[in-house]
Amino acid sequence: MTTMRVRLPAVLALLCGCLAVTGGPPVTATPFTATAATTAAPVPTASPADSLWFDGAPLTVRGGRLTDGQGREIVLRGYNVSGETKLEENGGLPFASVADAEKAATALRALGGGNAVRFLLSWAHVEPVRGRADTAYLAAVTAQLRVFLDAGIRVYPDFHQDLYSRHLFTTGSWYTGDGAPEWAVDAGSYPAESCGICFFWGQNITQNAAVRQAQYDFWHDEHGLQDAFLATAQATMAYLREHLSAPEFAGIAGFDPYNEPYAGDYDSGQNSRTWERDLLWPFYVKFRARMDAAGWQDKPAFVEPNLFWNANISTQKQEGGLLDAGTLGPRYVLNTHFYDQKAISGILMWGKAADGRYATDFGAVRDRAAAAGTAAVVSEFGHPLSGTVSDKAPTVLKAMYQALDSRLPGARWWSDPAASGPVLSGTQWQWDLYNGRHHEPMNGNPGKVRTSGDAWNDEDLSAVRLDDSGHVTLRQDARLLDRLYPSATAGTALAFTYEDRSRDGSDTLTWNPVPGSLPSVARLVGAGRYGLLVWRSGSGTAPTELHLPASFPTGSTTVVSDLGTVYAPPPYTAATPVAVAPEPGGTGSRRLLLGDTDSGVLHYALVTDGATAPPADLLNAARSELAAWAAAHF
Repeated sequence: MTTMRVRLPAVLALLCGCLAVTGGPPVTATPFTATAATTAAPVPTASPADSLWFDGAPLTVRGGRLTDGQGREIVLRGYNVSGETKLEENGGLPFASVADAEKAATALRALGGGNAVRFLLSWAHVEPVRGRADTAYLAAVTAQLRVFLDAGIRVYPDFHQDLYSRHLFTTGSWYTGDGAPEWAVDAGSYPAESCGICFFWGQNITQNAAVRQAQYDFWHDEHGLQDAFLATAQATMAYLREHLSAPEFAGIAGFDPYNEPYAGDYDSGQNSRTWERDLLWPFYVKFRARMDAAGWQDKPAFVEPNLFWNANISTQKQEGGLLDAGTLGPRYVLNTHFYDQKAISGILMWGKAADGRYATDFGAVRDRAAAAGTAAVVSEFGHPLSGTVSDKAPTVLKAMYQALDSRLPGARWWSDPAASGPVLSGTQWQWDLYNGRHHEPMNGNPGKVRTSGDAWNDEDLSAVRLDDSGHVTLRQDARLLDRLYPSATAGTALAFTYEDRSRDGSDTLTWNPVPGSLPSVARLVGAGRYGLLVWRSGSGTAPTELHLPASFPTGSTTVVSDLGTVYAPPPYTAATPVAVAPEPGGTGSRRLLLGDTDSGVLHYALVTDGATAPPADLLNAARSELAAWAAAHF
């Protein structure tokens, strides 16, 4: 791979006429040219094992799966970084400092098991004055984003919005928004915002006339709002392209153009499907052109359908999913969110989630992506960790991760594994270091300083917080968050399951026990955790990789595979078919590497922490059972 930075004089020259770049207040017009670039920090030299993940080639879509430059199927797992971007206390940045970003990235790898982040950006802070981008903000964004890339974490930026803009709301409002700058709100003549009787902030989407009209204006490019946003997006992408080194830029997975799009109001005779066809999809086509012009030609746009297309409450659900966009192909990824609104409501779901609760919901995501000829990512999912429904969180989140891993409930997985479907990429909402420690004057009101939870509309979903010593600590069960998953499959993943044995209070949740028909496998796993991947090899030479949770010490990890049976896998070498290596970034996280030299061959690998020094006869018996099981089902 080359380390030379690609210059974009032609692209940047185009921007000079539509969006100037400035260095923060006071704002002055400065030409946006390549000569304004600064040298990016050097990337530490990668070891051979490091290069297996960041191989210098962009991710692309092949056969409906994300793939790397070595043809391996890639699964992105991680978190949104972070809702702090919605707040003003740190100027619309995810972190107060680069040091905090480094702390978050290290913990995200070592404690959260993530290999990817959705990195939130603020239109309001990129373009505080119309037609001028703030380079001070962009430089700070780039410095914080670079930290994650250097930790071996893939990044896809997201221009985030909720309720269009905080500038629609007054200092006395019950709620707030984020996204569009003040000048964009001033351009419209919007009524005083009011949600009426609203128990959840999301009701503003359909009940607040100011929010609805502002969104409507954006999609119809009233006052040139959409064109201004697209110019800002292009300037942002060009800045990142220019200020990241080639190896760093290779770690950018794509771009999420617009968070949770919805119509605001429909035109006469319009519905959710025709709105997607006539307004949302053309916007994505324009955004895709801006990506190309900014030097992002080889990276996909992570496009979100209408917010309500896969809602799990029938009164909210709307037809959509970009049904009329045709085959999306490798230049787009189907990007959706999922929250269990029934569980969040507190009244529409009694009890807790159970095995297979979201199999149908996430199956619909897989089916829609397959029909569109592309890959899928669930870029937001989660559940409140405080309040009246927080008791559901352990089971709701376990069921969501189960549905990301497989479209089958545990009760069906062993008997019908071929129906498991592709392993979905996903980023949980969210990873906010400052949870419970904010100091956010809501809508600029010094009398309404928010400190608790996520400090935004009473939300509290962060998986982490800082303890009193300043250390990052998990707020959820580590067994749930730091998971075994196939980060890179050399070929095609046919089936995957992971029994995490996560806790709901003092109860261990076991939804996928090894069946009695595999007694040696069941004995080997015992009461421990296990994951099982079945794949068909491809034509490349790079190994399959699975993330190993921090609580899976190498010395107590057992692997049973057609490639070999190993207790305490050895360090990686190219000649070792089952081995362990550090994950890139120096955070201490590890991965299991499974090497094969064939093509089109069925392989399987069981990984468990349930055994202590298992005897050879038990390993061989388990291998025989798995071989017979795989042959019977694939």
